[in-house]
Amino acid sequence: MKIAILSRDPKLYSTQRLVEAGTQRGHEIKVVDVLRCYMNITSHRPSIHYKGSILDDFDAVIPRIGATVTFYGTAVLRQFEMLGVYPLNESVAITRSRDKLRSLQLLARKGIGLPVTGFAHAPDDIDDLIKMVGGPPLVIKLLEGTQGIGVVLAETYQAAESVIQAFLGLKVHILVQEYIAEAKGTDIRCLVIGDKVVAAMKRQAREGDFRSNIHRGGSAALVRITPEERSTAVRAAKTMGLNVAGVDIIRSNHGPLVLEVNSSPGLNGIETATGRDIAGQIIQFIEKNARLGKTRTRGKG
Repeated sequence: MKIAILSRDPKLYSTQRLVEAGTQRGHEIKVVDVLRCYMNITSHRPSIHYKGSILDDFDAVIPRIGATVTFYGTAVLRQFEMLGVYPLNESVAITRSRDKLRSLQLLARKGIGLPVTGFAHAPDDIDDLIKMVGGPPLVIKLLEGTQGIGVVLAETYQAAESVIQAFLGLKVHILVQEYIAEAKGTDIRCLVIGDKVVAAMKRQAREGDFRSNIHRGGSAALVRITPEERSTAVRAAKTMGLNVAGVDIIRSNHGPLVLEVNSSPGLNGIETATGRDIAGQIIQFIEKNARLGKTRTRGKG
């Protein structure tokens, strides 16, 4: 098979591992910088151009689209879908998961456990918003934040009110969530491929922080998850429509709660912590499922 990896940096661990795994299994792998692609959008002969050549003979495409280039990256992915190229994750599923508010609403609709979450527009709603999530301490998140950036823990009412007022005054959208104290700064990253969790790791925040993201200095270790946690992760990925996803779960006194569903999960931390060949399993999933035109949306999403 000929497989394209949409990645801005071929030196990234995840990109290198996918190239390595695909090559070892006898496939031709090409890393394509999504921002260097340009498209001919027409009814009968749509095409994708890259550095002066036409990309028209791929069997599958693996999108590794960063959050900052979601708009253009998913536009390019839709073009591949229009050409009938099999996407590991479809464009509509990626945009769905990248919208924090929309993704939480979809998960809630399916009855998947979530932290109590509030969303508001007007500053005069702040008092009721704080009460809605159970009062301080509480977590305030920028909708556009990634990798723990734009996440604040407000431990008192005055701090929560000040931070919310500041964010709303800047005209940015925020979520306000209950703080799960019993989690003690840990969460679980479940790596879902297809209909099963293939690996899981527990991430621990560094001392003095509550954000467990490895990018923020957190540490990772192998963890055994419960059947309920396994089921929750798979259901969350399916709700987003993702074939491959990193589902972040927090353990609470009333069961597993989903924090986020990531459409381009990094492989470094979880492969290191678990010793699993995640990249190889992703390639095997493509081998099993990739067929010309096997795209639910065909670029319509």
